[in-house]
Amino acid sequence: MPKKEQRKRFSRPASSSSRRPQRQSERRVREQDPNTIPSYLVNHLAQALRMVLKLDGPADVLLSVYFKRNHELGSRDRGFVAEAVYAALRHLAGIRWRMAPAVPERSPRLAALVTLASLYGMEALDSRDVGNDRKALEAILDKKDSDADPATRAELPQWLYERVRSQYPDHDLFFKEIATCAPLDIRVNLLKGKRDEVLEQLKDEGKKVVATPISPDGIRFLDKPGITHWPLYQDGVIDVQDEGSQLIARLVAPKRREMVCDFCAGAGGKTLAIGALMRSGGSLYAFDVNEKRLQGMVPRLRRSGLTNVHPIAIRDEHDKRLGRLLRKFDRVLIDAPCTGTGTLRRNPDLRWRLSEDELHRINEIQKSVLESASRLVKAGGRLVYATCSVLKEENQAVVEAFLAVHPEFHLLNASEVLEGQGVKVPSEVKDRFGPWFVMLPQVTGTDGFFGAVLERDPDAPRRRKPAPEAEAPSEETESAKAEAAETAAPSSEEPKTE
Repeated sequence: MPKKEQRKRFSRPASSSSRRPQRQSERRVREQDPNTIPSYLVNHLAQALRMVLKLDGPADVLLSVYFKRNHELGSRDRGFVAEAVYAALRHLAGIRWRMAPAVPERSPRLAALVTLASLYGMEALDSRDVGNDRKALEAILDKKDSDADPATRAELPQWLYERVRSQYPDHDLFFKEIATCAPLDIRVNLLKGKRDEVLEQLKDEGKKVVATPISPDGIRFLDKPGITHWPLYQDGVIDVQDEGSQLIARLVAPKRREMVCDFCAGAGGKTLAIGALMRSGGSLYAFDVNEKRLQGMVPRLRRSGLTNVHPIAIRDEHDKRLGRLLRKFDRVLIDAPCTGTGTLRRNPDLRWRLSEDELHRINEIQKSVLESASRLVKAGGRLVYATCSVLKEENQAVVEAFLAVHPEFHLLNASEVLEGQGVKVPSEVKDRFGPWFVMLPQVTGTDGFFGAVLERDPDAPRRRKPAPEAEAPSEETESAKAEAAETAAPSSEEPKTE
């Protein structure tokens, strides 16, 4: 948990609106010392931890469910509880070690007190809330971090700790970074604005912002304001996207009249960035196996002003409809399913929900998706394989295994691809990672991302034995072209945030 010198001064959450009637929970605040955390917030944190620490779903989803059930909480109260829950998840290994033999999952109230005392100090807790737990709480807080094992101090499960430690010489800096909160980055939509002009507008409005150091399209907030009600967001001038994710889109290097595919589009963050780089020209397919996630792209597309995006739900990477599009694409992006270990600052619960078995399962999917998507790339076209993982098993190892059996593809230098678009890649990234695109929180201040750019040889022959689930016709007939056009047509419904 955070050391004493890192503790924040407790500031009581203000009511969400001065105009609405005061809630019962807020009226109770007056009965307590104004410098202590209200009892109702301690109780809500304990109840929220009881739900979230089961780890049977993403923390943000579970918290959303909890807040819907407890709608009496104002927005600032919800923010307070959420911040404390995420702090507990970031330091769960330490909390478990300190509380032993008690366990946080079975003693959520004690876990709540440990979390709040670590964040704000014992003086921020009302004596009535601490009650008979005072001695236990003081003993827990007196434990020294240096007495814990290395994996506990790193706040990672042992298997994940070992992998990161063996892969990165600066692993201690990585462990330090994943104990912090990620910044809020936005991307300026090139169809509707210019980064420098939007940056100046935000500064004029008193917002605490800076330009992202690498991405030419990004702006970083030094705090975390709610932006979804802002006109700039509602009008599609800005969208939320981590700087590293913005650079993955740049790695695709799409051109205006090309045929481009985002093979695992999800809710469309990278799709929208690619579409803007294409100036809404050409054709941009957005495939995903999760139709519900694709539908999440609909409002974002409306705001963006893009007209070249065609969202299409597919059964899996072997969907027979993909056979109509073999070797048609100039650019294919595979934002592959992964463990998400590069996003641990944003999703601290992931580290506790992952397992080695899950890693191996995902690894097989990654190899299958790469194999299938590669068939869509035309001669001379490019294939970009990307993840938000920091594990080499999901990154370099997958690409190297693919290249070993696909001599028709060769690896390009990712930094050179970015620099060809005017992106200034830090020398540390170029010198350290060679041809690979690697972003790490301790190196670039972004989420962890990986990217590899593969190019199919211009004279590469067709595969003699295409996979049976995606057989290509021997000749491209006019009817085949018509079928491809039909597949590419936008869905009848018009097409969240990374």
